[in-house]
Amino acid sequence: MGAGRRSVILAAALPLCGCIPDGARPLPPPSYPPYQQPQQHRPATDEVVTLPSAPPAWQARPVTADAREIDASSYIVRPGDTLRAVADRTGAGSEAIARANGIPPPYTIRIGQRLTIPGGRYHLVRSGETGIAIARAYGIDWSRIVTANELTEPYVLRVGMRVLIPGTAPGRTSMEERATAFRLDVDDLVTGSSPAIASTQRPARATASASAARVLPATTPVAEPSRFSGAFVWPVRGELVGRFGPGASGEKNNGIKIAVPLDTPIKAAADGVVAYAGEEIAALGGLVIVKHGDGWTTVYGHASKLLVRRGQAVKRGQTIAESGDSGFADRPELHFEMRKGRTPVNPLPQLPGL
Repeated sequence: MGAGRRSVILAAALPLCGCIPDGARPLPPPSYPPYQQPQQHRPATDEVVTLPSAPPAWQARPVTADAREIDASSYIVRPGDTLRAVADRTGAGSEAIARANGIPPPYTIRIGQRLTIPGGRYHLVRSGETGIAIARAYGIDWSRIVTANELTEPYVLRVGMRVLIPGTAPGRTSMEERATAFRLDVDDLVTGSSPAIASTQRPARATASASAARVLPATTPVAEPSRFSGAFVWPVRGELVGRFGPGASGEKNNGIKIAVPLDTPIKAAADGVVAYAGEEIAALGGLVIVKHGDGWTTVYGHASKLLVRRGQAVKRGQTIAESGDSGFADRPELHFEMRKGRTPVNPLPQLPGL
């Protein structure tokens, strides 16, 4: 989207603009750690994280597009078989077999039972692979893989799992060309950026520091909060210049936009764990995504500086970035989203002071 069009969209949204005055939407006093006094606005030098130049965590483990094409068939359960063993014998995914035969957890099968084996392309998930990297390797949208495999929260893949890869429509470009043209969106990062985990492995605990010495390996799954605690607070205070929902020019805004001075501290809206910190979505520029438990996620875009890393635990009110005009922003502002699962939620009713 060109600058001219962005200006038109922003101008069209101005009649909807409001203001977030200090008195109308009070923020509870944030709890600052010793190195983050309010007047400093930023942590000590060894805690500052610049936008990454290394490959992002979601593609730290390269994926080879070596899916195996399996014909539809049937299988008679033998003594000692488990659903996983049947999957290994046939090359199909155990989850896909369970769905095709209406087998609920704990996926018990009987000797002599005839199982329908669904055909398709199945990718064997290796250690450290992420959903996004798998989707990119095959040049298809990650959301299609989520739908085809009926993946649900928290969307973590298991090492040894066989993921069904949906086919492409006739006449599409080659897989290599599609992979080259692959583009991320927020939903991809929320649902597909976690590395696959082995059945005997536990996710690593989140670190409390952004120090380079304490960064978790990019291929390490990170434990996320299981429950949401507390309440949300405003990430910044400023002028509301973009509202949630469809805009006057037909575009859809999955969050709100708040105009603030350059380098304004951006605060975490609630306790959580950083799931992403980078700049791979062109429209949003510097971007932080925090998961809070119970399916809640918050998104902070257009930052000029990122002060946290993936796998870092953050507290409500903690400074996680500084505002900027990165991405498709015509002024210093914060793009702020809330999601429940995969669904964008209007942040305004969730925030205090309304």
